Amino acid sequence: MAHDRLPPFVDIHCHLVPSIDDGAKSWDESLTMARMAVADGIRTITVTPHQLGNYAHNTGTMIRERTAELQRFLDDHQVPLRVLPGGDVRIEPEMVRLLRSGEVLTLGDHRRHVLLELPHEMYFPLEGVLEQLAAIGMVGILSHPERNQGILKQPQVVEGLVARGCLMQLTGGSLLGAMGPHCQQVSEWMLERGLVHFLATDAHGPKSRRPLLRRACERAAQLTDWETAVALCCENPAAVAAGRDVTITPPKPAARRSFGSWLPWRKAA
Repeated sequence: MAHDRLPPFVDIHCHLVPSIDDGAKSWDESLTMARMAVADGIRTITVTPHQLGNYAHNTGTMIRERTAELQRFLDDHQVPLRVLPGGDVRIEPEMVRLLRSGEVLTLGDHRRHVLLELPHEMYFPLEGVLEQLAAIGMVGILSHPERNQGILKQPQVVEGLVARGCLMQLTGGSLLGAMGPHCQQVSEWMLERGLVHFLATDAHGPKSRRPLLRRACERAAQLTDWETAVALCCENPAAVAAGRDVTITPPKPAARRSFGSWLPWRKAA
């Protein structure tokens, strides 16, 4: 498939709602970001303000209302972008209860897929969380695992999570080196192993961490093929946006890449 005939991109992780978290700071910034996304080929964004952690004040009701307000604003400015409510959810003991009540949002508000955020500096086992989600008919999507310091030290933990049904969302910029070489190398390893299910922008503003996917999609196609790249940027996120299940293909056999040759804690002193 030629890159100029790609289907519309769908972004499932974007901080586009203004003045609600560390994303867009104003309506003008939201408008600039939305126009930038459309110019890059994105037609649907599930907005994902932070929830829980330091953003416990971002309730489901507030996010739904602000998302509807954002859609009206974009329509008034003739920006052909559909926005859906969601959340970037910090994993906490009360998370599952709040998901059941609707105070914490699933992606697209379909009560199916939950965007899960670990603390940046550490990893802790997620098997229990995944089981609790499955018990209420929900599926976890781990946001930017390639940027988690614990996973960077032991990337193979991702294999066990995927085997338990957890889906993985890479940040597009990580594939392009924007988050540093180690994040890029883990991203490439995950992609080559078939451990990635979504590419998303995790956009926070119009100047840095921007709402762009095309270059990352092209890089994914270089590392795999166009069919895989389209699944990650278009088909799988479109399924989530519609509340449909995502088909998972089994991971590939262990890649030729050797972690010992580049992981920083294994370098010789």
